[in-house]
Amino acid sequence: MRKNITKLLAGFACLCAFGVAAPSFADAPAKTEAATTTAVAAPAVTPVPDAAPAAAAPAPAAAAPAAAPVANKGDTSFMMISTLLVILMTIPGLALFYGGLVRSKNMLSVLMQVFMVFALVIVLWCIYGYSIAFTEKTAFFGGFDRLFLNGIWDPAKGTFAAAATFSKGVVIPEFVFVAFQGTFAAITCALIVGAFAERAKFAAVLAFVVLWFTFAYLPAAHMVWFWTGPDLITNAATSASEALKAGWIWQKGALDFAGGTVVHINAAVAGLVGAIMIGKRVGYGRESMAPHSLTMTMIGASLLWVGWFGFNAGSSLEAGDVAALAFVNTLLATAAATLSWVFGEWISKGKPSMLGGASGAVAGLVAITPAAGFVGPMGGLVIGLLAGIVCLWGVNGLKRLIGADDSLDVFGVHGVGGILGALLTGVFAAPQLGGQGIFDYVTNKMSADPYSIGHQVWVQAQAVGTTIVWSAVVSVVAYKLVDIVIGLRVPEEEEREGLDITSHGEQAYHG
Repeated sequence: MRKNITKLLAGFACLCAFGVAAPSFADAPAKTEAATTTAVAAPAVTPVPDAAPAAAAPAPAAAAPAAAPVANKGDTSFMMISTLLVILMTIPGLALFYGGLVRSKNMLSVLMQVFMVFALVIVLWCIYGYSIAFTEKTAFFGGFDRLFLNGIWDPAKGTFAAAATFSKGVVIPEFVFVAFQGTFAAITCALIVGAFAERAKFAAVLAFVVLWFTFAYLPAAHMVWFWTGPDLITNAATSASEALKAGWIWQKGALDFAGGTVVHINAAVAGLVGAIMIGKRVGYGRESMAPHSLTMTMIGASLLWVGWFGFNAGSSLEAGDVAALAFVNTLLATAAATLSWVFGEWISKGKPSMLGGASGAVAGLVAITPAAGFVGPMGGLVIGLLAGIVCLWGVNGLKRLIGADDSLDVFGVHGVGGILGALLTGVFAAPQLGGQGIFDYVTNKMSADPYSIGHQVWVQAQAVGTTIVWSAVVSVVAYKLVDIVIGLRVPEEEEREGLDITSHGEQAYHG
């Protein structure tokens, strides 16, 4: 009976997902100015004066069409390597980081959840997720031009579509952009499972991910990151018209280089809602729930740090100066957060811990994510130092105030760190503080307008608030639906025995 219910829920979840993506390819022709595809300007034709008779002189020949930009092999290779690094930071990085933090009887359950969520989301991304996130439709949802990745390969012409970057005339293969952004969607969904680790049903986790990915992640990615690219912007009029086609938060001017809102705050809110709705672990606050292998956690944290270079530097979409800036900020801010967390813990608790070092590194990685390509290295240093201390409070003081059993401190690190990083991006992106300021695609250089820190922080706060509310509402509805159909939590006796045996029929360790 349980198997039948699980199958029914899986089918229901898929139908919900496809409910927003049903039209056939025939009803959704690819647009000439599609979201991530670099549009090629129409050939310019010299007009003939109205007063001149048609036979008086032959019409001037039309100018030759501008050649479509060709992807640079160096940029393409860089983006493929960055994509592989994001996969590395998820499986095995995040899986081992989370796995070491749970009790030994639940090690495999966490590994399985991260592994399967990654695989599930990649499939959904290629079927409909990419199209909804990165094609033009409304300010909140994309369209259906890229369902099943339709239109990227043209068998009739024998050509592949290209995706715009942040530089005029520079493109990468769209398939590479699809893969890179797909790994972002996958790790975001995988982050959530740490908040309710050791007590959730495996089928419930997968069903929730389908719903949340469809109705929370995809709209957030579209609102924050979607635009039509720089090539169509030639003057103030086209700048304004192209901006109206972008995502809602993009239109407001929010800065999120690699996912402070879309990834970290989004996932953290969903995790916190889940921890509250599923309830505390049996014995929480009375029994020891210490991590079973900080060795595994340290290995996972190290892989996260290495993979995060692809996550942040790769978000520049080109192997250039901005990628180098994001790279050094990822290195420096993470090191600074590790130091500030460990020394803060040393002062407050009397001893520095390996868990503190690993947690501090992740806090720094989270906080620098939205700022990586916008702030100077010293801005990154300050963000890292503050992230270590603030997130240390997040997993101790704030966690006690909330009272939820956030098993692996998803909100304390990713939520608090993501909010801090998003707001500080508005501060340290200021040119007067060594940041990059705002790029003007009309003049194709940094904007000459004065940078207002107060205004940009307000815009950043709106992006943060929108993400929190959107994710929270979708999460509550999704958890409730899953609880009604499947049930969110395993029975108490199964939880006490451990999910490795009761949910998967195997053990991480023997003897």
